[in-house]
Amino acid sequence: MTQTAMTQTTMTQTTMTQTHGASVLELHRYPVKSMMGEMLDHVEITDKGFKGDRVFAVRDEVRGGIRGGKKIPQLMTLRATTEEAVRPCARITAPSGETLLSTAPDISQWLSSELQHSVTLWPLLPPEQLDHYRRGAPDNENFEQELRSLFGRLPDEPLPDLALFAEVIDFETPPGTYFDAFPLHILSKQSLDSVASYDSQQRFDTRRFRPNILIDLPGIDHPYPETTLAGQQLKIGSAVIEIVGPCPRCSMTTHGFADLPRDTGIMRTLVQHADGNLGCYAKIIEPGFASVSDSLLFL
Repeated sequence: MTQTAMTQTTMTQTTMTQTHGASVLELHRYPVKSMMGEMLDHVEITDKGFKGDRVFAVRDEVRGGIRGGKKIPQLMTLRATTEEAVRPCARITAPSGETLLSTAPDISQWLSSELQHSVTLWPLLPPEQLDHYRRGAPDNENFEQELRSLFGRLPDEPLPDLALFAEVIDFETPPGTYFDAFPLHILSKQSLDSVASYDSQQRFDTRRFRPNILIDLPGIDHPYPETTLAGQQLKIGSAVIEIVGPCPRCSMTTHGFADLPRDTGIMRTLVQHADGNLGCYAKIIEPGFASVSDSLLFL
């Protein structure tokens, strides 16, 4: 082995470490923005996030603009799964069990009936079509009251720090995507356990928080360990991601769907004990593939 090769090998060994059993517990994909999604055993991570994640969204034909569960919470009662035979295509299932493909000619009418609100279903459009991604009309002309409604905050509670969202303040989602801000949402088992410990009557179920990757971080002594990793790069499977910052939680976490009841106390606990955040956002540095049980390597 040459001296250069030996040096490179040594650098790799010293800069890539597994942290005390850190691993992937669950992988989640949400083909339609704000609908329930699907659990995966393995997934391709592209430069735009999980392949097939949030490739559809509904447009509000009453107020205008792409809308999610903050404004149309009934979306969370529907489930979307990837239809592998045709791409992009999702099978959407209503609470009644009735299903329809996203490619069906009457999909928008069907969704409008299920949601009791006039909507149309849209695939991703090119980022140059900015008007498609611009925010629709607010429900409240008072900006602070509008934010309090979106983020489920009481008048005496602080509003979230939205610094990470500054570049998309005029848009519902970053143009060319249907993500709120970043392509990946990471949540640790330890964070869920921490907030759940404050009230045994509250159900801090993973589904309320819609992570892409649920991870186990047993080696970090902090109630919300992923929040200590801002700026840190992690290797998950063959992909490399970078933790950007904390995820401010919104009113969606309090809505009832499936077997989860509506519970505004969820937000009270988050504000009082976690600064209103839970989990963190991440961006992709190197695309690749990830699987459940993969170890996390810290670069």
